[in-house]
Amino acid sequence: MDLQQLCVDMTAIAKAVGEIILNARPNAGSTSIKKNTADIVTETDQAVEAHIRQRLLGQYPSFEFIGEESFKSGSEITDQPTFIVDPIDGTSNFVHGFPAVCVSIGLVVNKSPTVGVVYNPFTDELWTAIKGQGAFTSRNGGVRQRLPLTSSSLNLSSACIGIEWGSDREGPAFELNLHVFTTLARTERTGGRFVNSLRCTGSAAITICRVAAGQQDAFWECGSWAWDVAAAWCILVEAGGVMVDGHPTGNWHPPVDNRRYLAVRPASEGQEQFVREFWDVVRSGMKPPSDMKLVSDGVLA
Repeated sequence: MDLQQLCVDMTAIAKAVGEIILNARPNAGSTSIKKNTADIVTETDQAVEAHIRQRLLGQYPSFEFIGEESFKSGSEITDQPTFIVDPIDGTSNFVHGFPAVCVSIGLVVNKSPTVGVVYNPFTDELWTAIKGQGAFTSRNGGVRQRLPLTSSSLNLSSACIGIEWGSDREGPAFELNLHVFTTLARTERTGGRFVNSLRCTGSAAITICRVAAGQQDAFWECGSWAWDVAAAWCILVEAGGVMVDGHPTGNWHPPVDNRRYLAVRPASEGQEQFVREFWDVVRSGMKPPSDMKLVSDGVLA
């Protein structure tokens, strides 16, 4: 495969559908609920995915395709070259006019993120990566900059961490979220880690790209899907960051459809220590292994 050409083609498609997103005007009549009031889809999500699918498979008909809006339960990622697409990552932001919205197009080969393209049409900000060839960003069509933009030592106490509430707002997984967020925010005097800040922007792909750039220190979410992370994962790793299991399993190399993710930025030192300390925070909110069970959003709690 010509990965350079693939990246060029994926970027062109992302920018083309970016125009569709910019020109859309979502409203109550074009918005529906997937599972609950926090998990929505618009007509634009579906139209953009259909456009991406048609163009990608038109150019690469032997590849497989997994998209958020057309995904069927039970489908699995194989070793075949597979496009994994989130047509609009940040749909709630899109509906509310908040400009943290992107198109996320990833190519996975042998179940490994190989090419990643993430594009925010509202800010004209683009992130791209090819496995083994580095990661880059540009804005307003300007000069490409290699990622990370900044890199320094890493520690949990001074960290800016990206989080998301998820669409399920009850049950064991939600309780674990509450514990982790509270422990990170609390002062050490009250049993917390007192990190510098927590950020919830509504787009996993954009946040992971920010982590890759060194603009945030980490991102944690359990319950995400492969299309939320596949493209940005490639960008993160090519920048020098790491993606590990979001639960303290000791898994430093999780599968792309793991559903639990902890992304940590490039750093001159401290990545491993940061991961282990973060896992300790998660572990402190989990039940004993004998009491753990698989809950509805695909995570253990």
